[in-house]
Amino acid sequence: MMKVLMPNSIVFLAALAVPLVVLVVLRINAVMVFLGLCLGTVLVRFVGGDAGSLLSFAAPHSAGSVSKSSIDLFLLLGPAMATSVFMLFSIRGHIRTMLNVLPAAGTAALGVLLTVPLLAPGLRNAIEKQATWRQFSRAQDLIVGVSALVCLIFLWTQRRHLGEGHKHHRR
Repeated sequence: MMKVLMPNSIVFLAALAVPLVVLVVLRINAVMVFLGLCLGTVLVRFVGGDAGSLLSFAAPHSAGSVSKSSIDLFLLLGPAMATSVFMLFSIRGHIRTMLNVLPAAGTAALGVLLTVPLLAPGLRNAIEKQATWRQFSRAQDLIVGVSALVCLIFLWTQRRHLGEGHKHHRR
C-alpha cells in the first residue's frame, strides 16, 4: 500500500530536489556551493548573535522588523547563493556535468539539514513532525560525512593538471 505524502513532506522533498536540479541544470560547481554552506554555518555560529545589533546600528528603522531566524537564514544561505551566482555555468563538459550530480545531492542535503532548524518555529515544527524528516535527520551524520568526502574528492580532482592552462615555454 502506498502512503500519500503530506504537504510538508512534499515541501521537504522539494527543498531537496530544487537545489539539486538548479545546480545540475545551471552547471554550478556544487563543491563550491557546499563550501559556501559551510562558511554560512560558521557565520551563523560566530556572527549570528551580534548580527541583530549590527543591523540595528546600521539600519535602526528596519532592525525591529527583521527576526533572528531571518538574519540566521541570510547568514547561512547568503554565501551559498552568492557562490551559485558566481559559479553559473562553471562546470564544463558532459561528463563533469553528470558527475556534478553527486556533490549537488550532498549540497542539497546539507542545505536542508542546516536550514530547517533555522526556520520560523511554526514551519520548523511542521517539517520536523514528518516521518520523512525524522528519517533524514537520523541519517545526518552519514549524509554530512559522505557529502563532505564526495565534495573533497571532487575538489581534489578539479585542480589543474600539469600541462593545462597557461603554457610556458623556456627559450
